[in-house]
Amino acid sequence: MNRYPLWKNAVIGLVLLIGMLYSLPNFFGESPAIQISSANPSAGIDAALAARVQDMLKSASLVESGIYLDPSTLKIRFDNTDAQLKAKDVLQTGLGTDYVVALNLISRSPAWLSGLGALPMYLGLDLRGGVHFLMQVDMKAAITMAMDRNLGEIRMDLRDADVRYSGITRQGDELDVRFGDKDSAALAAKELAKKFPDLSLSQSVSGAEYEIRAQLKPQARTKIQEFAIQQNITTLRNRVNELGVAEPIIQQQGADRVVVELPGVQDTAKAKDILGRTATLEIHMVDDEHDLKAALAGQIPFGDELLKDREGAPVLVKKNVVLTGEHINDAQPGFDSRTNEPAVHINLDGTGSRIFKQVTSDNVGKRMAILLIEKGVAQVVTAPVIREEIGGGRVQISGHMTTGEAHDVALLLRAGALAAPMEIIEERTVGPSLGADNIRKGFDSTLFGFIAISLFMTVYYLMFGFVSVLALGANLFLLVAVLSLLQATLTLPGMAGIALTLGMAIDANVLINERIRDELRNGNTPQAAINAGYERAFGTIIDSNITTLIAGIALFVFGSGPVKGFAVVLCLGILTSMFSAVLVSRAIVNFAYGRRRVAKLLIG
Repeated sequence: MNRYPLWKNAVIGLVLLIGMLYSLPNFFGESPAIQISSANPSAGIDAALAARVQDMLKSASLVESGIYLDPSTLKIRFDNTDAQLKAKDVLQTGLGTDYVVALNLISRSPAWLSGLGALPMYLGLDLRGGVHFLMQVDMKAAITMAMDRNLGEIRMDLRDADVRYSGITRQGDELDVRFGDKDSAALAAKELAKKFPDLSLSQSVSGAEYEIRAQLKPQARTKIQEFAIQQNITTLRNRVNELGVAEPIIQQQGADRVVVELPGVQDTAKAKDILGRTATLEIHMVDDEHDLKAALAGQIPFGDELLKDREGAPVLVKKNVVLTGEHINDAQPGFDSRTNEPAVHINLDGTGSRIFKQVTSDNVGKRMAILLIEKGVAQVVTAPVIREEIGGGRVQISGHMTTGEAHDVALLLRAGALAAPMEIIEERTVGPSLGADNIRKGFDSTLFGFIAISLFMTVYYLMFGFVSVLALGANLFLLVAVLSLLQATLTLPGMAGIALTLGMAIDANVLINERIRDELRNGNTPQAAINAGYERAFGTIIDSNITTLIAGIALFVFGSGPVKGFAVVLCLGILTSMFSAVLVSRAIVNFAYGRRRVAKLLIG
């Protein structure tokens, strides 16, 4: 009556074995490590790199406790954080810019477990320590920047098409192009409609001038805003890679916000500085035709702006942007070959090379200003005289930079310019000691809760209480195993979900045990009471767990961040608790009582 067929026992045993194996890596803890990944497609991650790294560490008298090679990364484990930090400096210097060297933590679990694909869960920011930023994208600035780009492209397109115009200006989100005759305006309207489908064009007459007013179409405006946040996410990810952060979390939140979480970051000030900076490069022509003294007195010519160079000297530059940083392919720190000063060497893409060649060809003998714009503030880095046409797409910027500044500027330009400025509106920092304390408290709360439940169930239900405790332990292992298989990120709310799951999971066993007691009171035999208890409690268990599962799904769908993490653990815990409370406990009871006659059950 109370026997499972062999296949069912085998399936339950196999599930428990798999759960045990895949939950084990989480109990070995983690060691400080260095993670090396490729920053250049030509830089491979292979055995030759591992040997090179070993030689570097040996030369620096640093001892590693293991080197692990996979297709995309090389990880080197150390016994303490001191050796880890020293090794990072050594490897970063020795490997150069072709590789990203990041601090990381890797599991101490045996290699044979890793070979089976048994990996530990990731630890969230509140457990591992690190920094959390909530950043907001300036969507208005994204539209403004797009219109500035259109202004430059319209000017170049009309010149290439040999269409004469008397002026072009931007007024807010609109561009006004003025013409001296009707035929030029009509020809320009036809040319612009063909080349700029995202712009809505309207024509008007103002005195003796003909005007074309260009505005972004609503769908183009939406497209630019969506591109801005996606481009910023990509740029932030590139910057984080350049910083050398392992396992970062960068994701969109809402329509105009981005969450950046950097677990394990130790220099949070540096991370904030790099992520928060909006360094973009622009090339303008210097206006040497007007009087600089008059500009300093407040009489700035129309179409110009007064800026300062790195020494504080004023420079009058034209507002028209000749070239922007979006055409940069690569940027590397280095030194000026003539003065030996720190400099940044830039490679332009095909379009940028063509534009730069044309600009330098048309302006020989004139000065060109290279502007670095950070957080909306423009500064003239250098303003050299154009001696000759410059081709090949190679540009150098220098001008009283330190080596560190050259490195940071190159990093920002290489990672890509932000499509729109971003502002950090929320910042949270969790130290590694606080993260370790959170882990200890979360583990202790789960352990003490399990012990308290175990004592109560064993005292109150005797043998059947002990069976319930075994099923509860199986549930815990299964839940941790599922989270590990999914490579979920464990956070404090997730640990709260595990503790809550333990309390909820025991409810099913309480229902079963009480139903068996009722059957015994009604005069049923022990074997019949066991069978009826499990059969009649099953419907109630299903109903109660489904209602909780619905609530958990609602939390997952409508919640965000920590709430969603809690919901995931809760929903998975409900599923594993139903399996352990019903099938696992029944299998143990069947093994204890199913093959023999009993006169009395030890159920209190």
